[in-house]
Amino acid sequence: MPGLVIKDVELLRILTKKFGFLVLRQKGSHVRLSNGVRRVTIPIHNRELKQGTLNSILVQVGLTREDILKAGR
Repeated sequence: MPGLVIKDVELLRILTKKFGFLVLRQKGSHVRLSNGVRRVTIPIHNRELKQGTLNSILVQVGLTREDILKAGR
């Protein structure tokens, strides 16, 4: 399966609107999110996330690429 291409701001929108994550804080270009059980920091630079960064974020929040595709499109 080819890599999922998604912008950082789109992933932030999907996590907050579809999966119940709340913004805890923002320091510079990094946003800290939590859903009460899991926490993750997302870099916001208004560009596509690199595959390693995206994979790490998905592991931390306990989601798969398919979950993101279904929720965002």
